[in-house]
Amino acid sequence: MTEAEAIRVFLVDDQELVRTGFAMIVDATDGMSVVGGAGDGESALAQLRRPENRCDVVLMDITMPGIDGIEATRRLLAEPDPPRVVMLTTFDTDDLLVEALRAGASGFLVKDAGAMELVAAIRAAALGEAPISPKLMRRLVDSFVLTAPAPHPGSGGAPSTDPSLDALTAREREILAAVGLGLTNSEIAARLHVAESTVKTHLGSVLRKLGLRDRVQAVILARTVRENGAE
Repeated sequence: MTEAEAIRVFLVDDQELVRTGFAMIVDATDGMSVVGGAGDGESALAQLRRPENRCDVVLMDITMPGIDGIEATRRLLAEPDPPRVVMLTTFDTDDLLVEALRAGASGFLVKDAGAMELVAAIRAAALGEAPISPKLMRRLVDSFVLTAPAPHPGSGGAPSTDPSLDALTAREREILAAVGLGLTNSEIAARLHVAESTVKTHLGSVLRKLGLRDRVQAVILARTVRENGAE
């Protein structure tokens, strides 16, 4: 996905008003459009298997009747060539944030996010970034520190809250720290005066060495390490 390509979005929320509001914002934005929507996880999974509903980003409500957003995300990401999933949440779902992370969520967005934040999150997810609402970052880190166990290397589980970063090179540590600040690959490249492809290569190495599944886990790990005072 490049910035020049149109971003196809699928909306999943049991509140029709939420879906309608988000759809209006997405469809009014140049370079993206809504390809479909569903009010529960089971219907979403069925619709997303249809070729006409192929999409780049799914906005997925974390709590729904029947198959909830976490289970729907887990099943969706187990299929070939899945889209990126950004979880939609409220402030009463702290206990579900880590479960959503483990299910493979690429980002987190509060339902009362403004239009600019919504559009930015969709674009970031489509580009492989890890959009996380500033309102949720503190709570996500807290939930992660309290509940996430240390994984076995390469297990794909949630990253350790007390990681050994000795395996990382100095440049890789710089990039991990920058990822934790929420910077995109292009922003990191500009800050470190390197090519964006170099950032991607180093970030891939960080993920492999630390047993992280994706960028969103790297964001949480970097924030946790920083807030625990580790370097």
